[in-house]
Formats: sequence, structure tokens, C-alpha cells
Amino acid sequence: MPIYIHELPDWPAFRWDAARLAASLAATRHLQGRLIGQMEALGFKLKEEAVVLTLTEDVLKSSEIEGEKLDAGQVRSSVARRLGIDAGGLQPADRHVEGVVEMMLDATQHYDQPLTRERLFGWHAALFPTGRSGMHRITVGAWRDDHASPMQVVSGPIGRERVHFEAPSADRLEEEMRRFLEWFNADATIDLVLKAALAHLWFVTIHPFDDGNGRIARAIADMTLARSEGHAQRFYSMSAQIREERGDYYRLLEQTQQTTMDVTSWMAWFLECLARAIAGAQTALAGTIAKARAWEKLRDVALNDRQRLVINKLIDGFEGKLTTSKWAALTKSSTDTALRDIQQLVARGVLTRDSAGGRSTSYSLAVS
Repeated sequence: MPIYIHELPDWPAFRWDAARLAASLAATRHLQGRLIGQMEALGFKLKEEAVVLTLTEDVLKSSEIEGEKLDAGQVRSSVARRLGIDAGGLQPADRHVEGVVEMMLDATQHYDQPLTRERLFGWHAALFPTGRSGMHRITVGAWRDDHASPMQVVSGPIGRERVHFEAPSADRLEEEMRRFLEWFNADATIDLVLKAALAHLWFVTIHPFDDGNGRIARAIADMTLARSEGHAQRFYSMSAQIREERGDYYRLLEQTQQTTMDVTSWMAWFLECLARAIAGAQTALAGTIAKARAWEKLRDVALNDRQRLVINKLIDGFEGKLTTSKWAALTKSSTDTALRDIQQLVARGVLTRDSAGGRSTSYSLAVS
């Protein structure tokens, strides 16, 4: 029978090889700072757009890790509405989606507030508004009580189950969570990025709830990463990257929970995964960054509201050819007004006339 780290006599005296992690930590911190610097250079509206995109992805992928697929439109609408952002085309979200979004936003928007048992209970209740996980009734908004069986992570068919991990017994939870929260809320004695990695591992090892432990652990990690950056705006999704590397994620967790109190391998993987998440954000937000650069080139060009509307659609990737009649339809203006708007932009070098002429005259954006 395996011995889990929470059964070791020196639990929870985690240790790691700081020298082995130093280069990876420095590189990850550099990527963090560079991405945040790029995002800070965006205009207010584009920065809002990037935050909604990132948080939506974070909520979707954290749920997907647990095998749950949420409606992307509902998640986006809930995120935008709760942040007070006019994202357009908002749709109602069911109470389960609202609960997942509420937890994630509380963790990241209020990152500087203490993490308490009451706050965790609130997150858990938000995740399970019906008091059920699938068809099963669970204890909600309280630590698990193990009334049916020990808390185990199990896979495989009935009769041939494989136990990957068994959590501390329910009678230990008050003391285990008191110690964890006391450590988490104390002044940082380690780099906050390393603290995010350790907090994630420590929380899932305790596994204090009947369900939702992984999602809450990732929210705690996101909360700590927000602390490490000193602001609530999120521009990368650690959960999205973990979803891409789910096999390695579970393998590292299982190995770490069955070895010794040396957690260097887990910490190293977390840093590398975080670096890949930040690098991935560069790709995911490329459109937003390109839009910012395009508008920067137009900063000194006088534009009316109609021209701004159509230019924005062109930057976003307008389908088909832009013609005078399409301009008129988009801006709800006459064809004469549309032609005048277009001619002004051609004269100012914002639009170019495509090679085909006559009745098929169309225009393209000259800046990108």
C-alpha cells in the first residue's frame, strides 16, 4: 500500500531545490513582465477585450479538465456582465455557469483579500448550486465528512479500480485547512509564482471537498499569480495550458503525492507549464495586439463614427469585399454618404481601391 505525503512524519514540510528552479523561475518572471507590458500598452477597450477573452478561456478549460463542457457564449456573457463590460450580444447564463464564473472572478478580482474557510465554502457552493455533482448529492459549502467512504481518486472499471490517491481522513480537515490557510495568508517568504505552484499541490493533496477540488485549487493558483503581478487583469490562462497537458498534470500530481516531501519536480513542471501558458497567450491575443497597432497608426487621422465602425470591422477580419453598398448597410447611411466616407479614407491613405473597377469597385484596409 503506498504511503502518501500527507502520511509522512514531516508533512507538510515541503522542500525543493531552489538552485534547480532558479533559471526557470527567472525566465517565467521575465515572460510575465513582458506580456503585462504589452497589454498595458493597449487602449482601455482593447484591454477589456483581452481580459474577457482570457477569463472566458480560463473558466472553460478549468471545467474541461474535469470532463465538464460549459457553453462558451454563456461564460463570455457572464464574465462581461460581472465585469461591467459591454461585450455585445450578451446571452443569459444558467446558474451553474454563473457560479463557476463567480468563483473565478472572486479569486482574481479580489486577489489581495485573505483566503478564508468561509470564502472557500462560498466558492464551493457557487460551483454546486443544486447541491449535486451529476446525479449524486454532495456536501456543499462545508468540508467533506467521508460518510460513505474515504476520499479517493480512482480510475478503471468496477472490480478493477486503480486508486491513484487517498486524501487525509475527514477528521483531519479542520486542522489541515487551518494550517494551509495560515500559511497561504502569511507574508510571502517565497516567490509568489512558486507559492502558486505549492498552494495548488497542497490544496489538492488535502482534497477538502466532496467534489470541485481541482477547480478550486486552480482558482487558488490564479489568485496567487494575480498577487505575483499586483493586479487583477488576466492576460493568460494557466488552466488552458493545463488542459493541453492534462496527462502530464495528473501524472506529476500522482507521483508527487506518493514520494517524499521533496516537490522539486512538481514545481519545475508548474513553472514550465506557466511559461508555455504565457507564450500561448501571445498567440491567442495576437489579434487584439494587431488591432492596437493598427489603431496606433490611425491615431492622428480624423475619423467620424461611421468610419471608425467600419475600420474596426475590417481590422477584426471583414468577410468578403468592402463596397459602397456594404458600407451603407453597415453604417445605416445613404450610398452618397458611404461613398463620401470612403473617398475621404482613400485620400488619407487609410483605404486602398482594389484593382477591379466599375460596378465591382471594392476597398481594402491600407494599415495593419
